[in-house]
Amino acid sequence: MNGRMVLERFPAGGPRGSWPAEEFAQARRLEGQAAEVVMDLTTDMFLVIVRGGAAGE
Repeated sequence: MNGRMVLERFPAGGPRGSWPAEEFAQARRLEGQAAEVVMDLTTDMFLVIVRGGAAGE
């Protein structure tokens, strides 16, 4: 599958110096998932995604 699975969503307007989406993605990478952070401009949210459509891939 060429899609992506959204693992979590974080508002873009977080406190200064806070990077919760990046921290969440890093924790998933340490678990072996190829998590990355992308920006959804339509909703003004950071999305933590895994490409391929399944979190375990």
